[in-house]
Amino acid sequence: MAAGKCFDWLSKKCCSSLPCRPFEEELKMSDGDQTYHYQRSDTLTGTLLSPVSDDDNKNRFFSREGLAVTRGGHKGKAIAVLTSGGDSQGMNATLRAVCRMGLYMGARMYFIKEGYQGMVDGGENIVEAGWVSISGIIHKGGTVIGSARCKEFRERSGRLKAAANLVRHGITNLVVIGGDGSLTGANLFRQEWGSLLDELVEQGEITPSKRAECSSLNIVGMVGSIDNDFCGTDMTIGTDSALHRIMEAIDAIVTTASSHQRTFILEVMGRHCGYLALVAALASEADFVFIPEWPPEKDWPDILCKKLKQERDLGQRLNTIIIAEGALDRHGNPITAEQIRQVVMENLKQDSRITVLGHVQRGGSPSAFDRVLGCRMGAEAVLALFEATPESEACVVSLDGNQAVRVPLMECVQKTKGVAKCMSESRWEEAVKLRGRSFERNLQTYRMLTRLRPPKSAFDSLGHGTGGYTLAVMHVGAPCCGMNAAVRSFVRNCLYRGDVVYGIHDGIEGLIEGN
Repeated sequence: MAAGKCFDWLSKKCCSSLPCRPFEEELKMSDGDQTYHYQRSDTLTGTLLSPVSDDDNKNRFFSREGLAVTRGGHKGKAIAVLTSGGDSQGMNATLRAVCRMGLYMGARMYFIKEGYQGMVDGGENIVEAGWVSISGIIHKGGTVIGSARCKEFRERSGRLKAAANLVRHGITNLVVIGGDGSLTGANLFRQEWGSLLDELVEQGEITPSKRAECSSLNIVGMVGSIDNDFCGTDMTIGTDSALHRIMEAIDAIVTTASSHQRTFILEVMGRHCGYLALVAALASEADFVFIPEWPPEKDWPDILCKKLKQERDLGQRLNTIIIAEGALDRHGNPITAEQIRQVVMENLKQDSRITVLGHVQRGGSPSAFDRVLGCRMGAEAVLALFEATPESEACVVSLDGNQAVRVPLMECVQKTKGVAKCMSESRWEEAVKLRGRSFERNLQTYRMLTRLRPPKSAFDSLGHGTGGYTLAVMHVGAPCCGMNAAVRSFVRNCLYRGDVVYGIHDGIEGLIEGN
């Protein structure tokens, strides 16, 4: 193979036209008697590829997904994993992946029960895990090793106890599954590690040789939260399952709401993030949504009532309003479900009911997506730990597109805190942008699809579309879930632009027959 050229490990051909990136890691792959040296050209995610000269970004979005690993290549190392903060579906799948990946690569694996509290208390809270000990947990919700908030760990004295407990077991690699607060605490723990060990040596808790043996602490984080409030990842572990719970509840409620011509106001979780409310509103055709990142206009009671009345006048038998638990108005004041109900009752005299879904959203079995996401992230986290050095920056394993990648932990934490700062300063557009492209596009799509009518600019004085295109849509082949949502979005997008749209019934046969 020519030096300085990329090697495609799938086709086993040298991509002579593609120069290797100097910062990509050289890897080996054996095929019988032949050993290939190659540099994987998609090591960085496609949307985040940076030029060769971009030294600032070269290691920022790194991933080893899809590459072969060496079995038993890291014997003697010890890894501990804990879950902290609020639980979420998919955490057990992540625990299982971390444990089995670590064992496969030769490491000793430990579970720390009850989060940081278990690390501080030590003793029976730190237990060695085996291959069989995490069997049969991938389908379970919550976390089998428990989670707890620990005030003691926020103090240096608590972190000193935690360090002593880890050193006793020879643990110098830590996987933390939790929210931004848990990950921030882990990063602080890592920064203080050296001074904590020095203090333990002075107190006689550990020997100088033990201090040298455990001189550095490597940490990798993964975000387990149904809120999807962490900047730097497209999806957090548990979000998809929570959305499934919300949609099941909405689908059940709309039938009874339609029977009695009622207006239902559903409050969903999310704390200070409106992702669950926004996506649930988009997926359920909700008539109105309240989220903290994009508050309604100052005269929202009038706008809401006008829209609900128009829909009833057009023959709609029910209305659905979704509100995030942290919803705000333009002045930063909370908007509550009861407040919305009063507005609807007093102005429209509609029978209105409130449903607070609460912790139902965090319970139950994880979805297939969250199980697979936990498995992929957990495996990548172990690889990140083994490749970490005392000088490397703490990272968090995130999802970018469809790839598990490593991103700088504290950079993501600061960006997440920046969203709250923007909201407190009423910089709403900036807050939406900081949530990410996916959030921004979901908001734009929802606002467009829930319009009662296309904008006036889409039609001329004779009522003809100004878009200039005539389009048609039809279904071909076997039906599948989501087809109706796709047609609805396509048609309304076209009408919004002023295009003419035709629906072709019965696929190709309908097209032939002019149906």
